[in-house]
Amino acid sequence: MTVARKPDLSDSDLGEFVFTNADFQTIAELVHRHAGIVLGPSKRSMVYSRLSRRLRELNLKRFDDYCRLLQAPEGANEFLAFSNAMTTNLTRFFREKHHFDFLQGTIIPKIKQSADERRLRIWSAGCSSGEEPYSIAMTLLEHFPELSRWDARILATDLDTNMLSHGSKGLYAHDALGDVPKPYHERYFTATSAGLVAKEGMRKLIAFKSLNLLEKWPIKGPFDVIFCRNVMIYFDNPTKNDLVRRYAKLLRVGGWLVVGHSETLLDQQSLFKSCGRTIYQKVGA
Repeated sequence: MTVARKPDLSDSDLGEFVFTNADFQTIAELVHRHAGIVLGPSKRSMVYSRLSRRLRELNLKRFDDYCRLLQAPEGANEFLAFSNAMTTNLTRFFREKHHFDFLQGTIIPKIKQSADERRLRIWSAGCSSGEEPYSIAMTLLEHFPELSRWDARILATDLDTNMLSHGSKGLYAHDALGDVPKPYHERYFTATSAGLVAKEGMRKLIAFKSLNLLEKWPIKGPFDVIFCRNVMIYFDNPTKNDLVRRYAKLLRVGGWLVVGHSETLLDQQSLFKSCGRTIYQKVGA
């Protein structure tokens, strides 16, 4: 379906390419419909910057032509590149360290005590280039010595296929481990001329998969822990509420949902109770 275009309020552009208000509105509506991300007027320069490279590679001069391509049948392949360009990927190892402290000090001991079938499932939703799921894996390997005898898996999903490819390769710059404890460096990474590579013992815990959080999830669960950090800040409130309810359905009773430092569960207190800084536990029926 083609997004309706309103008349321009201004025909001003930002330099190399003609980029009107109508173009920005079309792109914002496409991003919201496809990924749930809300782009306000303050994001206009960001959109221009991120998509200019696509226009150059396609030899286009106007964003109007690019918008038409995105909505045409022959633009299906370009829509994937568009989605990748518009996805925000700001992450680092052990970002918001208190979450990993809680995983180490509270979640792991409780799972050890309560799980009869020795099954552990953790989902990193919006995993970007993999730093979050690898941080989870390091925490498990370091503080869960029985892990090799468990059926343990970490699911890492993201909309950006470029970031998923990066994460699955497990290759990071030599200076990327600034927040990683020193003893972990040699224990979980191998230094190469190209960078630091995550060791196989850690990588085999993680499955990287492409997933749009707004679409149907081919996931059964149940999960013990779901990390969805600094993802919902880009969504409107109805989308956030729906997402939290869907997470609740996939979490076992007593499971944990971990969100970003500026995120809340809005009106979902009936499903979860707070048990730490932006850490919530699913309550019983």
